[in-house]
Amino acid sequence: SDWSADSWSDYGSRDKPGTTLGRTVPDGNVLFPDIFHTDHLLFYERFRAYQDYILADCKASEVKQFIAEYLGKVLEPSGWQAIWRTPVFEVLVGVVDVNFSALKAVVQLSEPFLCESQDSSFTMECMQELLELKEHQILLQELWVVYDESGEFDQTALAIEHIRFFYQCIWRTWDEEEEDEFDYFVRCVEPRLRLHYDILEHRVPSGLVVDYQNLLSQCEELYEKFLNVRNSISSNDSDSEAENVSMVEGLKLYDQVEHLKQKLKLIENPLLRYVFGYQKYGSLQAKGARPTGAKVIHVVPWTMRVDLLHLLARDKLCPESCGGLEVQFHCDPLVAVNACYEGDRVIICPGHYVVDGVFCIADSVELEGYGLPDDVVIEKQGKGDNFFDCTGANIKISNLKLVQHDAVEGILNVHHGKTTLENCVLQCETTGITVRTSAELLMKNSDLYGAKGAGVEIYPGSACTLLHNGIHHCKEGILVKNFLDEDYEAPKITMVNNIIHNNEGYGVVLVRPTMPSEMKDASAQGTKGIFLFLEETPKTRNTQPAQAGDETACAEGSRQEQPGCVTDELVLYNQAETSEQTENSEIANVLGAASAKKNQMHKKRLSELGFTEADDNLMSQEMFVSVEGNQFKWNGKGSFGIFLF
Repeated sequence: SDWSADSWSDYGSRDKPGTTLGRTVPDGNVLFPDIFHTDHLLFYERFRAYQDYILADCKASEVKQFIAEYLGKVLEPSGWQAIWRTPVFEVLVGVVDVNFSALKAVVQLSEPFLCESQDSSFTMECMQELLELKEHQILLQELWVVYDESGEFDQTALAIEHIRFFYQCIWRTWDEEEEDEFDYFVRCVEPRLRLHYDILEHRVPSGLVVDYQNLLSQCEELYEKFLNVRNSISSNDSDSEAENVSMVEGLKLYDQVEHLKQKLKLIENPLLRYVFGYQKYGSLQAKGARPTGAKVIHVVPWTMRVDLLHLLARDKLCPESCGGLEVQFHCDPLVAVNACYEGDRVIICPGHYVVDGVFCIADSVELEGYGLPDDVVIEKQGKGDNFFDCTGANIKISNLKLVQHDAVEGILNVHHGKTTLENCVLQCETTGITVRTSAELLMKNSDLYGAKGAGVEIYPGSACTLLHNGIHHCKEGILVKNFLDEDYEAPKITMVNNIIHNNEGYGVVLVRPTMPSEMKDASAQGTKGIFLFLEETPKTRNTQPAQAGDETACAEGSRQEQPGCVTDELVLYNQAETSEQTENSEIANVLGAASAKKNQMHKKRLSELGFTEADDNLMSQEMFVSVEGNQFKWNGKGSFGIFLF
């Protein structure tokens, strides 16, 4: 990088008189001097700093060295004041030198002595003793630079802010042990930085944020235990039984840490973030039947006219079928749904309803529009995670148009139970419909479009039936997930007579981990992944992946490699000039083959644990697949692809 003053003219203040940074007043009762306001930096400012000035193309093991070199170029070695902050006290210090290699500043207490603490015992003498114990060296990220109008210390304040942010939000204690063959910025810094700002800007579901923080805490705790066990083994040369036990414990901890790291990487990767499933609304309880045992029909009219009431009474409220039921009227669909008990029915009259909230349906209820979908529109306003969350045993939604804006999660999530979606139009914002583990979706005669992710996401252990639907103008058409390490069954999928067209990526995508044999093949070839394709002949179709060394396969994969995904390879199954029948059969064959492979691995694990005879009916994880009569047209990357990670 060019480290001349000109190269910094739009980034700092080296060639400008006066400071370009703001100031802020420290919190607390002590009258500390103002400090530089640097924690408001935008994504692109941090991105540019780490990529161009601090880390560049360094490896994980070189991070500290590159940071030290960067600080040596921009940090003033002395002559500035800072507030030293810890969880228990804050004190004003003056910097007299910087130990760049250790990323520490040599400090002394400022005069007059200013200190604020939770305990009044932190006197000037106590602080002097503490500094002497630390040899007067303090970590730079614990210092907040005191404001100076001259601009002389702008770069010092910015540099310390970048280092502080890096070690608080980007760096992980296990990063240094990662493989050095990859660019650390691309592999770790960029995805974590993007995730941080996506969370700040409310683009990540709150449940996923909580899961990520919990996973990170668990991983850090287990990694610390692993290091302790490893150090105890390395310091003991004896071949005792206790050491053997420690080695077994260390291996278990290592596997647990690797498992958690893999989950963290899934969330950090913007392409795979929504592949990671988390359980939400698990505590949402169904109301059950009314105490009186009665069932109610809830009617939501936009405006109630006499002729509409007459038609409604004739078509939906006829005495023959509803003679003993109570009818309640509401002005808001969300209020009507919240008033439902088990077995209730909601009828929404023609109109355009704007709601601010989430439809959480935990009972078996029926929600239907009275008229065509375009005549009964429910539009969501305001920010929020979801639009519809379904956990009821048997929910039916029909004849509605759902319009989603400014969303974080998909338009409809089926968490538990069965949800039937019939004759609906779904105008999506982020992802479309998500079918979670142990949930079931039946979607027929409906139209879904506009999802920035997948139109339909199908998780392991779920069941999804798609009949006579249109799925179009989404990032991907249908995303099938068959990757969880837990013993979930593969999803059961039925796709008949759907039209999947004009999606940016693939019509159907299968997400699965790279198999051990594929990883070995990739290592032998010195490649980052394996590129697969299907050979086609007029009479038979070979559904087995080609070998990693196949030159044609590598060529196909190279053309499809995505620049934004470094550790994951999106693999295109080339199906040019094949008939619709061939496309359907090949998708069914590949999905079934992937599931059969998982079933074999599961049986192998049971065998290794000593279960030599297992009931195939109980342990079967084969994916039930029925793919017939679907049309795939004008999808940007083809009809079918596979994401290996």
